[in-house]
Amino acid sequence: MEKNKLGTENVKSLLISLAIPAIIGQLVSLIYNIVDRIYIGRISDIGSTALTGVGVCAPLLIVISAFAVLVGIGGAPRASIKMGEDKKDEAEDILGNCFITLVLISIILTILFFIFNERLLILFGASEKTLPYALEYMNIYTVGIIFVSITIGLNPFITAQGFANISMMTISIGAILNIVLDPIFIYGLNMGVKGAALATTISQGVSAIFVMYFLCKRSNLRIKKKNFKLKKSIMIPVLFLGLSPFVMQITESFVMIAFNAQLQVYGGDLSVGAMTIATTAMNFIFLPLSGITQGAQPIMSYNYGAKNKERMKETFKYLVKAAMTYSVLFFLFIMICPRLFASLFTKDKELIEITVKGLRVYLAGAIAVGVQTSCQHTFLALGNAKTSLFLALLRKIVLLI
Repeated sequence: MEKNKLGTENVKSLLISLAIPAIIGQLVSLIYNIVDRIYIGRISDIGSTALTGVGVCAPLLIVISAFAVLVGIGGAPRASIKMGEDKKDEAEDILGNCFITLVLISIILTILFFIFNERLLILFGASEKTLPYALEYMNIYTVGIIFVSITIGLNPFITAQGFANISMMTISIGAILNIVLDPIFIYGLNMGVKGAALATTISQGVSAIFVMYFLCKRSNLRIKKKNFKLKKSIMIPVLFLGLSPFVMQITESFVMIAFNAQLQVYGGDLSVGAMTIATTAMNFIFLPLSGITQGAQPIMSYNYGAKNKERMKETFKYLVKAAMTYSVLFFLFIMICPRLFASLFTKDKELIEITVKGLRVYLAGAIAVGVQTSCQHTFLALGNAKTSLFLALLRKIVLLI
């Protein structure tokens, strides 16, 4: 897409054309996560225990993606604003600084996780029974941290330029490959949980290669070696803007740690497994909403840079309507059919009963998520770090933790 379309094309049509590919990409990724857990949960004899073990890894996986989001979501809106101001060189400087920052963060996280994986997993609620499966998964996943960081951290720069279909392909390529590889490695090669982790790592590597190829060879903004020198004037505003989504994700990890640790004491492995399914249900809300906001972000950021306030307001209006509609519909589905959702992940009747009871309570407030997400991401799109960060802290730390 030519960048001037962000400032000239009909807002409703443009939002639909950008949001639909982003939503499809997020849904494909979500389906992968579901299929991955379905395969693990149905491994003969050990399925429920293995599912719980992989669920204990979730806080660590969130930490990894949170750091990628810190850089990617912090940098992409600022690059969009610079494009709206017709300052392409400054936008590419932001992209180059964000890329090298992601690489450095990945190296640090990989070293730390290899050293502390076992201690962290025990802290996060792994029991004597589930720890071996959690370690099998996490040790292999750690090898691919750099792939995760590049894919999650740089994909927003593709969306920010209006290349929604390419952004969708980035996510879809890895997710579809993972869905194909999972049964081959888990069952065909009899690798169990290790197979699931290996399939994930390979798939993320393929996605990362695709992202790098596009941003180095095909996009309007290119990754260039001359922009690899880190600059405080670039990265401090980027990281400050990225703090809001970072806090949203990192505190999700803290919430899961608190849940898993307490559930292990008061409910045991089955309760931890039920929470794994419940958090997957929450992803059913947040990932499609993320797709909708990804479609709106480049329009609002570009027009903010171009000082076209009316197009920004119109985009926000359509964003809120779409996000609210989706969150209400999913809320109704969970309230009416919790057993259907729980049964996707396990055949264990006791685990299903615990999950059904928990789902309705856990997602009782989901009806309001559409508005909250729309507002928070709008402040991000406008480069308003303070307000977006306040909303993130209010929800996750002040009110929840």
